[in-house]
Amino acid sequence: MEHKRLMRTTQYVLFLTVAVAVTTVAADDTGERLGKAVTVFNALTSSEHGIRPERLASADCIAVIPGFKKGAAVVGVGYGRGFISCRNGSKWSAPGAITLESGSLGVQVGAEDIDIVILSLDGGRRSKLLSDRFAIGSDASAAWGNGKSAHDDANSKILFYGSAKGVFAGFGLDGATLKTDESGNNALYGKKLSNNEIVDGGAQTPAVAKPLLTTLARASNR
Repeated sequence: MEHKRLMRTTQYVLFLTVAVAVTTVAADDTGERLGKAVTVFNALTSSEHGIRPERLASADCIAVIPGFKKGAAVVGVGYGRGFISCRNGSKWSAPGAITLESGSLGVQVGAEDIDIVILSLDGGRRSKLLSDRFAIGSDASAAWGNGKSAHDDANSKILFYGSAKGVFAGFGLDGATLKTDESGNNALYGKKLSNNEIVDGGAQTPAVAKPLLTTLARASNR
């Protein structure tokens, strides 16, 4: 009897140890990804061929996915993790963690990784955009918006921009899906929160995420 009790105690301690380790790794990874998101956004807004200031000024929500990997998790399926923030009055909301999944991006350069910024220009679609699953192409039309290209379609409600190893890349997002990254949100906020709760629910911005919001505000002043 005593032996069984000891075994259960040992198993419980091991479980707690593993859980703490996993949570710590997730938190560290999330912080690193936030830093990369700042770098990506700065790169795609500072170049003369990058995101046009008037597009940033019109954006209701901005998503940044650093290092989207072509064919990462499953053969033929692209996968990336990032963050989304939306305007709340004159400020940008606390960021929600997201994933981007796609069967194919059709990237026109050979690199395996591509850094992506997505602008949503339609405030009426915010709730859907922040839902557990948002299908680009069916839930909203999207256009490649790099530079002053003809692909920067004035009628599209979602514009996406990307670069691979510093080279601006043309690609398509039709069929891609934005989803809530529950583990990322848990690492940031210490509890389970939906992106709607974070962005529109007035969640307090974690210290590690403040540089991203500062960067968004500086680049998108109306």
